[in-house]
Amino acid sequence: MTEIHKLIVGSMASNCYIFSERDEAIIIDPGDEAELILDKLNELKTKPVYIVNTHGHLDHISANDEIKMATGAKILIHKNDAPMLTDAFLNLSATFEQPIVCQKADKLLEDGEVIKTSNLTLKVLHTPGHTQGGICLVGDGFVFTGDTLFQSGIGRTDFPCGSYKTLINSITNRLLTLPDEFIIYPGHGDISTIGMERQSNPFLVNF
Repeated sequence: MTEIHKLIVGSMASNCYIFSERDEAIIIDPGDEAELILDKLNELKTKPVYIVNTHGHLDHISANDEIKMATGAKILIHKNDAPMLTDAFLNLSATFEQPIVCQKADKLLEDGEVIKTSNLTLKVLHTPGHTQGGICLVGDGFVFTGDTLFQSGIGRTDFPCGSYKTLINSITNRLLTLPDEFIIYPGHGDISTIGMERQSNPFLVNF
C-alpha cells in the first residue's frame, strides 16, 4: 500500500515527505534534521531510492548529503536549479550565515519526465516562478507542490530569479488543470486540494 508521511523539519518548518510502498521510498525535500528523517525511514522499514528536491533553496536541500551517504539514494533536481545545490549564495544559505553546499545531483530532471521505481511513480511538472527550476510532482490523485502552491498561499517571488507573473502562470496553466479532488502536499503548511485553492486561495480567485 502506498503511503505518504510528512515530517516538519528545520527552523523554517519545511515539509519533508516520505512517499513509500513496501521496502522502497522517494524522499521529497529533506530540508533539515537528517537524523529525524532517517529514524522515520527505519521505523517504516523502507529505503529511499531517490531524493527529489522540488527546488534548490536551503530549507529543501540541507539534509541531502547526510541521507544520500546513509542510504545511497540518488539526488534529483530540475536542471535549472541544479547550480543551487553547490552554491551557498544561490541556495540562500549564505544569507543566513550558515553556508550549505551539497553534492551535485545524480540526475537532472526535465518537464514531463517520469520518476519511477518498482512500486512508485511521480511525473515532473516544471512550475517556475519561486525559482527558475521549481517543480511539482504528480502522483495518483495527489501532487507535491513544493513552494509553488500552499494552502491559501503561493511561494515567495522576491528572491533572486523569482517572478510573480511566472509563478501565477505556472499555477494557473499547470496545477489548476488537475482535477479538483487532487490533494496538495505543499512545501510548508497544511494539505489542501486543487478545488479548495481554486475557490478560496486569495491569489487565485480570479482564475
